[in-house]
Amino acid sequence: MPKPLEMAERLRKLPPYLFAEIDKKKREARARGADLIDMGIGDPDLPTPPHVIEALKRGAENPASHRYPDYEGLLAFRAAVCDWYKRRFGVSLNPETEALTLIGSKEGTAHMPLAWVNPGDAVLVPDPGYPVYAAGTWFADGEVHFMPLRRQNGFLPDLDAVPADVARRAKLMYLNYPNNPTAAVASGEFFAKVVRFAREHDIIVCHDAMYSELRFEGYRPPSFLETPGAMEVGVEFHSLSKTYSMTGWRIGFCVGNAKYLAGLGKIKTNVDSGVFQAVQEAGIAALNGPQDIPEQYRKIYQERRDVVVAGLKALGWEVDVPKAAFFVWAPVPKGLDSRTFASRLLEEVGCVVTPGVGFGPSGEGFYRVALTIDAKRLAEAMERLKGLKL
Repeated sequence: MPKPLEMAERLRKLPPYLFAEIDKKKREARARGADLIDMGIGDPDLPTPPHVIEALKRGAENPASHRYPDYEGLLAFRAAVCDWYKRRFGVSLNPETEALTLIGSKEGTAHMPLAWVNPGDAVLVPDPGYPVYAAGTWFADGEVHFMPLRRQNGFLPDLDAVPADVARRAKLMYLNYPNNPTAAVASGEFFAKVVRFAREHDIIVCHDAMYSELRFEGYRPPSFLETPGAMEVGVEFHSLSKTYSMTGWRIGFCVGNAKYLAGLGKIKTNVDSGVFQAVQEAGIAALNGPQDIPEQYRKIYQERRDVVVAGLKALGWEVDVPKAAFFVWAPVPKGLDSRTFASRLLEEVGCVVTPGVGFGPSGEGFYRVALTIDAKRLAEAMERLKGLKL
């Protein structure tokens, strides 16, 4: 008799996938003929700039692109990344050793613990936060220590609250500003505190800066690597997905400390074969080309933000005005839990939001609105919410 096969124990550590439950309810509602306004998906609806698409076409027509790409990524792409960092943040990087091409930043973020975390090592993970930070840690048999992000603290982790024994065992710390899901931002002063903490405890800082270019009203989020000493203690993950509406293209990069990048690169050379060369050439066009379209997109997202903020305030609901990212994160009204609130919005008024608990226990009591649909539909959603009887 064949022995029963079960999934690896590490997969059992993953929490239930709340979004599968939401997707099921959406399918059921649409089957009933409901017109849903889906504000739950953080995927840009705006198109990739035309000159980037043209660069892909040219690259795809070149037979040299059809073979395996360089494992570390085209040097020309990594040079474009470093040039962009210099222009944008004033940070100087060596493209040969301090930049690594990724198949989207999610892939590199998930693989980092495989390079640096041993069983029993701790990883400091923001809560609420992008689920990949914890998942990547569990896949490496590391121990996740969640750092609560509280509204009263500007959704920044309290590093002084990390237990001493956890700090001693910690190998990595994930941070993400501008933040998903809270849309909070971090200051240079906070990053300076992070550098001191990392030095004191020999921790690698992994800063996810994916949303740094979705910024409003002149605000310019800093890079962690701008902070004095940051290059000694960490790396920064970035992506072309949100800035240039290239989520489906799967291209990102990691920059920073050469030693830490070498570890990540060693994992990647053993598990993947790099990014299609034509996509990297399109990435060069995005980074080096005209930036007028991303600027137009920022204005569109800002208009959408203003529609949602004004709509929620008109209902008498609490909401903070985000300076960056394309999310609005707000407290659930009337003391409801976030799942119940999201379910009632979907079933009673046909509006989809993401319950905060889906991003971690400390996300309970909040919900997230993604600004990835047209302003007119967002305005319609705000009108529909007036019919919700809480």
